[in-house]
Amino acid sequence: MGQSPSAALDRESSFSHRFGFLSSSSLGSSDGFSDEILANRDYTAEIPDECLAYVFQFLGHGDRNRCSLVCKRWLCVDGWSRHRLSLDAQSEIEASLPSIFMRFDSVTKLTLRCSRRSISLSDRALVAISIRCQNLTRLKLRGCREISDEGMSAFAKNSKNLRKLSCGSCTFGAKALNAVLDYCSNLEELSVKRLRGIHDGAEAIGPGAAASSLKTICLKELVNGQSFEPLVVGAKNLKALKIIHCLGDWDRVLQLIGNRNRNGKENIHLNNYNSKGNNDALMEIHLERLQVSDIGLSAISKCTKIENLHIVKTPDCSNYGLISVAEHCKLLKKLHVDGWRTNRIGDEGLVAVAKHCPNLEELVLVGVNATHLSLGAIASNCSKLERLALCGSGTIGNTEIACIAAKCMALKKLCIKGCPISDIAIEALGSGCPSLVKIKLRKCRGVSCEAGEWLREQRGSLVINMDACEIDGGFEASVSNGGIHEVGVDFPQVVSQVTDRDASTSSNGRLALLRSKFGLFASRNFVACTFRRWSNNDDSFNSNL
Repeated sequence: MGQSPSAALDRESSFSHRFGFLSSSSLGSSDGFSDEILANRDYTAEIPDECLAYVFQFLGHGDRNRCSLVCKRWLCVDGWSRHRLSLDAQSEIEASLPSIFMRFDSVTKLTLRCSRRSISLSDRALVAISIRCQNLTRLKLRGCREISDEGMSAFAKNSKNLRKLSCGSCTFGAKALNAVLDYCSNLEELSVKRLRGIHDGAEAIGPGAAASSLKTICLKELVNGQSFEPLVVGAKNLKALKIIHCLGDWDRVLQLIGNRNRNGKENIHLNNYNSKGNNDALMEIHLERLQVSDIGLSAISKCTKIENLHIVKTPDCSNYGLISVAEHCKLLKKLHVDGWRTNRIGDEGLVAVAKHCPNLEELVLVGVNATHLSLGAIASNCSKLERLALCGSGTIGNTEIACIAAKCMALKKLCIKGCPISDIAIEALGSGCPSLVKIKLRKCRGVSCEAGEWLREQRGSLVINMDACEIDGGFEASVSNGGIHEVGVDFPQVVSQVTDRDASTSSNGRLALLRSKFGLFASRNFVACTFRRWSNNDDSFNSNL
């Protein structure tokens, strides 16, 4: 049943011919000469440039730079296939800009950064970049203090395809931004942070030709952020508005946004007017460290399509404003509230959220003294809740966590930080929240390491992150959905792990200690009674809503 030598030779010859390999017979009898030819052969020569560029996309910056040194072809492919470029924008780089952008002639996303102790590139260099990068769609400027209003105006004239602009710690001001808004009619995102040229008495900004295209506006740490009022109010299709740590009273701006939204809907209803702009497009509002009160919250409640709301460290906001938002913004999916421990937002406002916002998927409460009254209502009515963070509250204890464990069937990620819970709450989570994949516990002094190990034994697939003793359930959860990005609730990777061997050797003694601490789990009676009490009082919760 063996194969003839001639058949094997024919198959080897066909295989070599198909894949371009050189056989030793075709190169002569010298093995050294054959090895030398094979060693010098470029097996990537048959790969098209497009395929090679696609492979480069999976490499990091360092590996990609090293690949560009392999040969001239790889250098050329790397150059025209790079669309993202980040440069140290010091003045010394200006002489090298022509050669840089001659090599990278397909850049669409450019970042220019300069440290505080260095002199940045000038207006002339920025204009030269705009001439060479005709396909530029995104620009990020950080610390470029030598760029003036005139330089940015000239850049805007040459960059009409620009869609995203982010600038921070620069010295240009309103004139430059107005030029960008006038010439870049396709601009979709504008982020402004610590612009020194935006000061008291500065001219009004916007909306310009970008009024119909702008979708995201982010203002951070500005002295006179009210100069952006025409832009914020005039952006017809604005979907996301973020105002963070900007001085001044912002109630007036929010009132103008709400009134524009209401008037727009009334005009469409009365006149059957088919406008290209969607006056009710605002879906995300982020208010942080601002002078804003319930007047402003009541005004933005007229934007009924809001899905993502952040109320962070705004001490003048109370339950009244949150109730107004909840009653009108019934599509709310993400709610972040940092009450700064002022006790102005609590059960009353959260119960309104539970009653009117059944689509809630993510809830972050920081410094909010919520109790089982509001958390029970949210757990009962918000059946889609997947991510929950409870931080810095003195009223969230074992009863509240037991309520969450009993009723949050869809909950996947839970973060508890700085709350007075104990091992009893951990035991409740052992049998509750069937969809839970990750839990993070920080600064909860009443929770012992033994309780975490017991929870791991009860639910082996659960990822547990504790500061008392780091525990990992053995696999990394892949459910993200945007995640939670606030400080202390970001569910970072577990630093250390408890191996199966360590768990097996110490589980008997530690679990015995845990059982003695629980009094042979006598607390189960308490938890079970608590569950029965809530299940029997569902009607009372609903009546309170």
